[in-house]
Amino acid sequence: MDAAVHHEEERQDTSIAQVVNSELPEVNIVALLGGVGGAKLASGLAQLLPPERLTFVVNTADDFEHLGLHISPDLDTVMYTLAGLVNPETGWGIKDDTWNTLAMLACYEAPTWFRLGDRDLATHLLRSQWLREGFPLTWVTRQLCWLLGVPQTILPMSDDPVHTRVLTENGEIAFQEYFVRYAWQPRIKGVRFEGIEQAQPTREVVSALRNADVILFGPSNPFVSLDPILALPAMRRILSTVRAPRIAISPIVAGRALKGPAAKMMNELNMEASPVTVAAHYRDLLTGFVLDRQDVPCAAVIAEQMGIRTLATDIIMRDEPDRARLAREILQFALQG
Repeated sequence: MDAAVHHEEERQDTSIAQVVNSELPEVNIVALLGGVGGAKLASGLAQLLPPERLTFVVNTADDFEHLGLHISPDLDTVMYTLAGLVNPETGWGIKDDTWNTLAMLACYEAPTWFRLGDRDLATHLLRSQWLREGFPLTWVTRQLCWLLGVPQTILPMSDDPVHTRVLTENGEIAFQEYFVRYAWQPRIKGVRFEGIEQAQPTREVVSALRNADVILFGPSNPFVSLDPILALPAMRRILSTVRAPRIAISPIVAGRALKGPAAKMMNELNMEASPVTVAAHYRDLLTGFVLDRQDVPCAAVIAEQMGIRTLATDIIMRDEPDRARLAREILQFALQG
């Protein structure tokens, strides 16, 4: 078994950032992300590396129109996290936001199941205006990041519309209805990505991947956060031909999802909620896989049956130091291969 179990090191006077920067000069990192787990990993990487070395390719199949506004939940979660604005209790939205607009919408008996805070609303208003004026989502995202002081590159997976549709026991519904309105309670039977055949990864995404020294698959839901990115035409071919190490981080620990419905989805699709299932889902794309030390027995299966290097460590990101520690261990593991 080619698995390493890392023990947490004692804190030293030298900062994590200084240590990693000295060990990883001129390294370009591209991470495919979605959801709160992906945003936390982005935050950890941002503590370690100069912003010009970091590119985050983010799922946009969660995007939808609500009250006439274009909402980009995953893009905003990553952007707000890197801007230091995210609500630490939920992992999404803006901390200390207010809900006056939502309360007034309720007076009008408008739909309020998707909670839009007053400050958060400004992002959606401006994004929607720019999109109506003909600017692509990549440009809009770059402008929003610049205005919020986010120096890292955040790229939508595509400028073309893709919409995740969830096949449930009660019929097919839009992803945000499944995820937010119904709190992911309907039993899932499958997922499809409407518009994926016509969508293309952007030129910026393709260039970032081809110039990457390390490519990471974030600890995100494989079915609804990362699969839309990987389902884009030519994306798997591009990834399989890139010579950089390609490392996935498990979103499953001891049979449970760190956040969200990933484990429930696996169970309902007759899959084991396990890091082995996640690794097998990406197996043709990976050179390495990171899982929690609680799942060390899975490391042997992944290494021996799939030929994928493994690292077992503490992957639960409880706070900012945890995020930086995990990011450092992942990068060191990636560059050892």
